[in-house]
This record gives sequence, C-alpha cells and structure tokens, in this order.
Amino acid sequence: MAFDGKILSGVSVLAAVVDGGSFVKAAELIGLTDSGVSRAISRLESRLGARLLDRTTRSVTLTDEGRRFYEEVKPHLNAIEDAASIAAGSVSAVRGRLKIDIDPFFLPLVLAGRLGVFCERFPELAIEFVTSERVGDLVSEGIDLAIRFGQPRLATLVSRKLIEAPILTLASPRYLKRYGKPKHPSELSRHRCLQFLDPYTGRPFDWEFIRGRETIEVPTSGPLTFTDPKSMLAECVAGTGIAQVIGWGIKGPLASGVLIDLFPDWHGERFPLFAFHPSRKHPPAKVRAFVEFCLKIVQEL
Repeated sequence: MAFDGKILSGVSVLAAVVDGGSFVKAAELIGLTDSGVSRAISRLESRLGARLLDRTTRSVTLTDEGRRFYEEVKPHLNAIEDAASIAAGSVSAVRGRLKIDIDPFFLPLVLAGRLGVFCERFPELAIEFVTSERVGDLVSEGIDLAIRFGQPRLATLVSRKLIEAPILTLASPRYLKRYGKPKHPSELSRHRCLQFLDPYTGRPFDWEFIRGRETIEVPTSGPLTFTDPKSMLAECVAGTGIAQVIGWGIKGPLASGVLIDLFPDWHGERFPLFAFHPSRKHPPAKVRAFVEFCLKIVQEL
C-alpha cells in the first residue's frame, strides 16, 4: 500500500478515541465535532479495509484487528510527538496526557505527597491515575504505563523491574497487649491476621518468611480481607490484627512506636516493583520521565 497521508490523520483521531474512551471525549481532546470524529474513524476503517472499533451507545472498544493495528502505530505516534516537541524547542518533550495504572500500595504509601515536584518540573503534562483489579490490555484501556508489584504475567507488555521491596509483618501495641506478641512466624497461625487480596488469583496472598537460607510459609487467617492497603494499615494501627505490608512509607509509624516490626530478622522476602508499557519500541519521553521519577524515589526510601 502506498503511503496515504490521510491514514496518519485518521490514526491520530483513533488515538484520541482510545485515550478518551468515547467519541465525545475524543472530540474534546482534538477539537473536532462528534460527527467529525466518527467520519474520520469510518474513513480510516475504509482505507484499511478493517473494522477497528466496536461501538455501543455507551462506549467504544478496539476490535482484535484494531488492537493489533494500534499496537503497531502507537509507538510511531509517540516518536512523532517527541520529535515535534524537540523541534519546537522543548528539550524534554514531556507534555500532553499520561494515564497510569498504579499499584494500590505504591500510590498512597510511596508517591502520595511527592508528586508536586514532578508536576512542577513538567507543567505541560497532565497525569491521570487509575487502579484496576489487574493489569489487563493497556492499549484498549488507553493506559500509557502500569506500575505494579509482582512478577509480569502478560508477555505482550514490555516490563522493567525498578526495585525489590522488603515485606514487614506489623502489629500495634494495642494488639500485642491484648493477644500477646508472637516470638516466631509459625505462631501467626494462631493470631488474627489481616489478609490482602491477590487480584490475579482472587485469594489472599500467602505469608512467607525468609531468614538467610531458611524459608517458611505460614497459613494465616483473620476477620478482614482488603484490596485497599491504607484501610488495612489503619486497622492494623487500631489493633484489629497483624498485617504484612511492603516496607515503604511506614518509617514514621515504626519510629514513633505506633507499629511494631514483629520479625526484623525475617526480612528476606522481597516483592519486585515493575513498570509496564505496551510499546514494543522505545517508550515516549513522558513515560520515561515518570519511571525515572519513581525509581529515584524508591532508591531514596
């Protein structure tokens, strides 16, 4: 197929539809009318000879053909955007919109309160944070970047391990006064342990302890299961139960004695933090900038 400049303009409209999730939002993003967006998509589909979007009254989603096409062209759109920004005098090329699927631990316990510095450095960038139950199809959901704990589960995504976090087992003085302090991890099977749900399995995470070459798994149970780490931590502080949390963002409660690290000799378990993006080529400047920002923060913790 000979190059058709109208295909490029149609692809930019398609990108706006994917980012916005609807023709209405796409029209707002690129300054067209709703009907103009619809006609542009129809022309693109006609030129390609493939249906790219499934349309309903409430939303639009990429078809399988549309997803494959968009995965191929999105990196090139990002490269064009970066090149245009540099040519216009923007050295960083960090601008526009960045949609991030963020880990429910990482955002409130690590990033919250530190994002202002990043916003001031890149004032032309707008960031939207979402937290889905699991990392899914980033392309069809308009996600530019996902930052999640745990091993990668989707081979279609480009992943980069940022760091490994220690896992701490915590209790409040109120809980220990009422139920006693366990002397060994194996005793936790007799305690009230707050559970955190693994979104991939639908079951609570297993409790594992590592000391040198020694590894033990302890079956635990308790009255509450969470998907929100801040709520779980609040209940731990209140004395409801013992919790296992990623060892970031809790220096204050530990230093003040609000929370007690029950097994400081059993910090061998590590939970990896990954950055995922859907592009098979180099990620855009805005993605690289945010990943480097996160990496700098976790290295200082």
